Amino acid sequence: MLHPRAPRGLYLLFIKVRPIGVFGGTFDPIHYGHLRPAQEAMQQLALAELCIIPAAQPPHRPPPVASAAQRLAMAVLAVRDFPGLRVDDRELQRGGLSYTVLTLESLRAEFSNAPLCLLIGADQFRSFETWHRWREIPDLAHLVVLNRPGTTVDVLPDWARTCTDLQELRQAPAGRLAFLSVSPQDISASRIRAALARGESVQGLLPEAVLDYIHTHQIYGRPDRGA
Repeated sequence: MLHPRAPRGLYLLFIKVRPIGVFGGTFDPIHYGHLRPAQEAMQQLALAELCIIPAAQPPHRPPPVASAAQRLAMAVLAVRDFPGLRVDDRELQRGGLSYTVLTLESLRAEFSNAPLCLLIGADQFRSFETWHRWREIPDLAHLVVLNRPGTTVDVLPDWARTCTDLQELRQAPAGRLAFLSVSPQDISASRIRAALARGESVQGLLPEAVLDYIHTHQIYGRPDRGA
């Protein structure tokens, strides 16, 4: 379901005890390489919920192939079989370049002192200091880096406050860095788009409801240059 804008009363009291996950991306299209690690992270971190946030226009890659409305619709279809995951459309509503810091500011204004956990990949973490207003992000959320088993980050930055006990993420609204091992998923959106453009099967790489939507709307019927 889409993110309600109205206050949620007693539910807000509950989620202040358990962190809220934030997982952004282009989702062009959303697939199991997004959904399964997100589900694992939700379970390992004992999140109250995990917000799947499609970007309007990603600042570091070409524009998406699918429209904003299509990517939103696919995300809504995808999370139906993943309890606790919900789709939040605030970046699409805001439009323009989707800067993470602006999204976290919006979430922080809504959820006050609830712990927020920003889920990012190891590659994203390595380029984190190139992000727009990156120094402000640790003040808004915990950073949780999703690693494949055996993946390591060689050098930690001076600003990092690493925690080894995930319970620490409940004790403050932001400011910690954690590493989480998730099962490897050899799936990418670019691979799915290219396969669909060639008329090849992508069965098992994304939910059936999403694949049906793609075929119905003929979204990826040509080769593309997106990442």
